Amino acid sequence: MPDVTRHKPATAHTAARNAAATAPEDPGDFERARRGFIAAHPTGRIEADGRTVIDATAYGFLDGHAPPTVHPSLWRHAQLNNHRGLFEVRPGIWQVRGYDISNITYIEGRTGWIVIDPLTVEATARDSHALVTEHLGERPVGAVIYTHSHTDHFGGVLGVTTEADVEAGRCIVVAPEGFLLETIGENVIAGPAMGRRAMFQFGQTLPPAPTGHLDCGLGNGIPRSGGPGLIAPTHDIVRTGEEMMIDGVRVVFQLTPETEAPAEMNFFFPDLGALCMAENCSHTMHNLVPIRGAQVRNSLMWSKYINEALELFGDSAELLFTSHNWPRWGRDDVRSFLTNQRDLYKWMHDQSMRHANQGAVPTEIAETLSLPAEFLANDHTRGYYGDLVHNSKAVYQRYLSWYDGNPSNLHRLPPVEAGRRYVELAGGPDALLAHAGVKFDAGDYRWVAEVCNHLVFADPANGAARELLADTYEQLGYQAESSTFRNAYLTGAQELREGPPKLVGQPGVRGRGLLRAMTIEQVFDSLSVRLKQEEMGGVSTAINWTFDDIGESWVLGVSNRTLWYVRGRHDPGAAVTVRTTRRTFIDVITQATTFMDQIEAGGIGLEGDPAAFLTVFGNLDQFGAWFPIVEP
Repeated sequence: MPDVTRHKPATAHTAARNAAATAPEDPGDFERARRGFIAAHPTGRIEADGRTVIDATAYGFLDGHAPPTVHPSLWRHAQLNNHRGLFEVRPGIWQVRGYDISNITYIEGRTGWIVIDPLTVEATARDSHALVTEHLGERPVGAVIYTHSHTDHFGGVLGVTTEADVEAGRCIVVAPEGFLLETIGENVIAGPAMGRRAMFQFGQTLPPAPTGHLDCGLGNGIPRSGGPGLIAPTHDIVRTGEEMMIDGVRVVFQLTPETEAPAEMNFFFPDLGALCMAENCSHTMHNLVPIRGAQVRNSLMWSKYINEALELFGDSAELLFTSHNWPRWGRDDVRSFLTNQRDLYKWMHDQSMRHANQGAVPTEIAETLSLPAEFLANDHTRGYYGDLVHNSKAVYQRYLSWYDGNPSNLHRLPPVEAGRRYVELAGGPDALLAHAGVKFDAGDYRWVAEVCNHLVFADPANGAARELLADTYEQLGYQAESSTFRNAYLTGAQELREGPPKLVGQPGVRGRGLLRAMTIEQVFDSLSVRLKQEEMGGVSTAINWTFDDIGESWVLGVSNRTLWYVRGRHDPGAAVTVRTTRRTFIDVITQATTFMDQIEAGGIGLEGDPAAFLTVFGNLDQFGAWFPIVEP
């Protein structure tokens, strides 16, 4: 655990800024967050394999008033998210909240449970299910619904059901059309880079403290141990208005692609008067592109889908619940909530593009826009997870790309080379540090971060530059209303002082539970981005594949230093033919075993020239899990 004593107090500038900051004053939020409480986890600690996954007891410091090291609005929001346990939302609907970043929801069916969004990892889902069973009785899980394609909404599925139950038809898995494609596309192809950046977004290595980890906006925090699992959907929802009867419970679905996730859906329970808005609505402004990375979201369509939900269900919904935070009760409150959420995403879209069409660049738009009083009045339209500074840039990026139109930014120098030149321009390291020190004392932290970052990239061994930049990030983190900005700044400070985390393992191994649901095409897609093109000059070959367990034939080829693949045939001129199973192949790719071990054990059969096989699979790159971010 990082040393919390290395954190420094708020400066007078930060303390004054936070003292002057505002926060919502609606006491109804605390009433909603507490409503229906039944019981908490017996210890507050969830463990798996001897490691702590969630420790709710570490956040007792959230009692009382905000200290100078925390924006008071974020402190209030963290207090709301710290209401943990099993809650009755209404007769027939319960949620477990606070033991993962997301909520797990239980709907009482005729014979068993319908489980919505089974959390991030098996351990948190398992313990949440045990809490439900203890207080509500034991019932089989007859259906699981994934609202969308983000890991914290399906990764714990093996904590509530089994692959055997799904394969036998005892449990169905319902998801929006495109779920599996988007899940693998986001979490595997960009997985190593996204996983590393997520450590900054969620503050996974920060110690819980008023000077450290506080919250994640959508919930207190993500599990600190364990990887996600996945059971592929058995039922796809393909159109808005589609209705299913699931264990005696009527459900009407609304597809919302390109909103908070590329594949997502809301749904309404007509006989319960309950509307699930998935993650399209939460008690925070959401990200239009998260700082961990993802596809830029369509804020215009996001707003339109919320409006469509209002039109479809707003006159009938007496209750609204979501995949994060707490519910809303009463038809008027539901409509007001949806209206404000709808208008927030439309306002960010319209005003960002208004300024863009006047010629403003992303940094200028972010500096110009500020939330109006209508949105600042509500907890759920303030930026605890997303931030207007970042979201306005995301809108610009979706329409106009990252490039701001200024030719000087078309091919900028990389950070190390730019850093060296800026240090030279400043008159050397000592002159730059002296200038930065004066600006730090004046509270000009954004400027100090910019100039000291150049020096750290020019000379990462400069201890004075690292310490001043760390101090600066720390103050910026203390001032942030956005939990993700706070986490990123404080993680940057921590890594400048202590270096990147010293953790063991490769991303592929940790994500094995997720990868086992991949199709063969998705496996090949993930291998393609690992090919060392510099080793493949002049190589042109083909490999035939037969996967006996799924009855599929494939050709995998190399041309122009690129992998290509075709399903449904073999190439008569292929250099080698491989016979195996999909599961064995994925176990090899995720390093649970090796090609040589499986060849010797008979799990993989080769006919032809093994050299062609080794030419491809001997030239796959390995991605380091903990590459540096705040230094070269």
